Amino acid sequence: MAITTKTKRDFPLDRIRNIGIIAHIDAGKTTTTERILFYTGRTYKIGDIDEGTTTTDWMEQERERGITIVSAAITTFWTPKEGPFAGQETRVNIIDTPGHVDFTAEVERSLRVLDGGVIVLDSASGVQSQTETVWRQANKYKVPLIAFSNKMDVVGADFLATIKSARDRLGANALAYNLPIGKENDFTGIVDLLTKKAYIWPARNASSTSNASRSDADWQSDAGGEGDQTGALFHETEIPADMVDLVESQREKLVEEISGTDDVLMEKYIGGEEISVEELKKALRKAVINNEIVPVMAGSSLRNKGVQPMLDGVVEFLPSPQDLNEVIGENPRTGEQEIRKADPKEPLSALAFKIQVDPHVGKLTFLRVYSGTLKSGSYLYNSSKQIKERVGRLMLMHANDREEIEEAYAGEIVAAVGLKDTVTGNTTCDESSPIILESISFPEPVISLAIEPKTKSDQEKLGFALARLSEEDPTFRVKTDQDTGQTIISGMGELQLEILVDRMKREFKVEANVGQPQVAYKETITQTATGEGKYIRQTGGRGQYGHCFLRIEPLPRGQGREFVSEIVGGTIPREFIGPIEKGVIEKEDTGILAGYPVTDIKVAVYDGSFHDVDSSEMSFKIAGSLGLSDAAAKAQMVLLEPIMKVEVTTPEEFLGDIIADLSSKRAEIQSTEMRGNARVVLALVPLSEMGGYATAIRSMSQGRATYYMEADHYEEVPKNITEKIVAASGFTGRVEH
Repeated sequence: MAITTKTKRDFPLDRIRNIGIIAHIDAGKTTTTERILFYTGRTYKIGDIDEGTTTTDWMEQERERGITIVSAAITTFWTPKEGPFAGQETRVNIIDTPGHVDFTAEVERSLRVLDGGVIVLDSASGVQSQTETVWRQANKYKVPLIAFSNKMDVVGADFLATIKSARDRLGANALAYNLPIGKENDFTGIVDLLTKKAYIWPARNASSTSNASRSDADWQSDAGGEGDQTGALFHETEIPADMVDLVESQREKLVEEISGTDDVLMEKYIGGEEISVEELKKALRKAVINNEIVPVMAGSSLRNKGVQPMLDGVVEFLPSPQDLNEVIGENPRTGEQEIRKADPKEPLSALAFKIQVDPHVGKLTFLRVYSGTLKSGSYLYNSSKQIKERVGRLMLMHANDREEIEEAYAGEIVAAVGLKDTVTGNTTCDESSPIILESISFPEPVISLAIEPKTKSDQEKLGFALARLSEEDPTFRVKTDQDTGQTIISGMGELQLEILVDRMKREFKVEANVGQPQVAYKETITQTATGEGKYIRQTGGRGQYGHCFLRIEPLPRGQGREFVSEIVGGTIPREFIGPIEKGVIEKEDTGILAGYPVTDIKVAVYDGSFHDVDSSEMSFKIAGSLGLSDAAAKAQMVLLEPIMKVEVTTPEEFLGDIIADLSSKRAEIQSTEMRGNARVVLALVPLSEMGGYATAIRSMSQGRATYYMEADHYEEVPKNITEKIVAASGFTGRVEH
C-alpha cells in the first residue's frame, strides 16, 4: 500500500545523494542500511534480519532465508552536525543490493544509475570474492566509493589489515579516515584522523549491573530514540594515550595522500605549512569523486557504532548529481555524441534500470532521471525501441511502499506505472531531442534446468509467469528445446532458479516440476573454414532456391558472435542477406555439436547465387543454416564449459583434505592464505564438477568449512569429456568430423 508521509521534494541538486550499499554476502549491508534508516528517522524501530523485520528485505523469500534477493530503493534525510555540510539537511536515496553472486544483476543495474556507493567490508575477513566482483562492477561505471569496515566487534577483527587487504586485492587507494578505539569485545568508538576528535558509544557488554541486565529494547533506545540523529550515548572523549602515536602516523599518511591530489595543497605540504581541516576535506571530496582515494571508516552496525560518522562521510565525500554534472549519449538520428546536464530545464533523459511486478499496481519501471523533468500522465519516447509510451503514474519507492508524485526531476530515482514495452537498459527521453544512453550489460547464465507445469491447465500460466520473471531479471533466460519440446530456464546459480520457481508458485499460483540442474555448455570453433549452403526444392509451380557460401573464423574468448556481408556485384540481392543472417543465428542458437549455443564465431557471407523466380527469404534462411553446418564440419568444433572461482574458508586441520578434493575435480589451485584464524583456498573449478559440493565440504570439515562460488570464464572441455557429453546428448544436429 502507498505510504502516507510525503517526502520533501524541493531539494537542490547539490543536497541529493544517490548511493548504493554493496558488499560480499554476510558483510552486513542490510544491517547497515537498517541503522541508517533508524538514525535518519525514516524508521522508529531497528529491523532484525533473524526476525524477518528489516525494511529493505521485504520479500517473503528474503525474510525466510535472511538474505537480500532484490535491490530495494528507499529515501531518507541526514543533517551532519559538523564539517562543511553542517546543519544542511541532505536527501539520501539508498539502494540496498544483494551480496549473493546469483543476484549479481541487481548490483550491476544499481551501480549503473548510482552516483556513489558505500562498500561494506568484514573487518575479520577483509576483502572477499564477491567484494572483488562488486568493486569491478563499480569501477566499470566509475562509481566513487567510501568503505565501511564493519564488524569491528567480532573475533579476529583487524582494521588496518582490512585496509591492506583492500589495497592488495582491489588495487584501491584505500586509506584510514578514522581509527577504531579497541577491537573485538573492546571496540568502543573511533578517532577521526582529520579533526583528531575521539567518539565513543555505549559498550554492549558493559560490566555494570544496570548495563548487564538491559534488554535489546533498551539498547535500541540508546541507539537514538525517536527522531534523534546522534544516538543518546554517542559522545566526544579524549584520544586514548596508547593511540596518540598511531593517530599521528595515520593522519600524516592521510594528509600526504590528500595533498598529492591537489597542486595547491602539495605546495603547502612540501613547504611545511599547516593545512586546514576544511581544505583537506574539500580536496578529499574531489579525490573521492575522481576515484583517486577510498576513505575507510570503522564501525559495527549490529552494535550501533560508527554509523553516524559514516553517514557524515556519505554527505561530505560522495557526489551529488550536480557534481557529476552531465551524462553523454548518442543521438540515434545523427549518430553524434550529445551531452545532457543534470538540470530540470534540460530535455528529458532517463534510463530504465529495473522492472518489478507489483501485485497492486502492475508493472513498475524504475527510472534514473539524468536531465529534464518527467511528469505523471505525460508521453515519453523510448529511443532504444523507437516507440512512444505513456506514463500513467509516478512513484517514489520506499522498499515495497509507494508514494505517488506528480513530477520527477533530474537526479531522482523513481518508478513509473504504464510503460508496457520499456525494458531494462532502455533510454527514455523527449521525442524532439532523442538520445540513447549507455545501456547495462549482464553476465551470461551458467546453469539450466527443465521445467514443466504439474497440470496441463497450468501451461498457459507457466508461460506468462516465466515471461514476467525474465522481464524482471535480465540474467534469467527461457527457451524451448527444439528436439524435446521442453522448456529450459537458465540463470546464474541454483539458488536464483530455486527462488524464481518459488516465486512462480507464490505470486503466479503455478505449480511446476523441475529437472536436475544442467551446466550451460557452449560450442565454438577452433579453425577458419568455408561452407556451402544450397537449398533447392521443385514441387510443381514456383520452387525454392537459396544458395550461399559462408566463411567462419574463431573469435577471442568472450567476444560473442559476429555476422558480416562481403557480397559485391549483386551475386545475392541485398534483401536476402538478412534472411541468411537469421538462418545462421537460428543454427547458432540450437547448436551444431551437442545442442548448445555457438559462441565466439565470426560468419561472413562472401558469394552465392539466386533465381529470379524461385528465390525467397525462406529459401535463403534455410541456405544460411545449411552453410553454417557445412562450414562447422571442417572447423574443429569444441565444447566450452563455465569455470567457477571457488573460495573455501576452512580451519587449518582440514586444509589437506579440501585441496585434495578440489584437485580431484580438475581444479586449478590459485592460492592459499591465512585470513584471521582460518585458511582460505582460492581455486578455479569447472562447474560440472561442483554438484553436491555443499554436502561434501560439510562432511569433510565436520561442518566447519564454508565456500563461495561465482562464474569466472569459459574454457575448452577436455576431449575425452567432450566425447561423453556429445554421446549423451544424442543431438541430431551433430557435425560429423
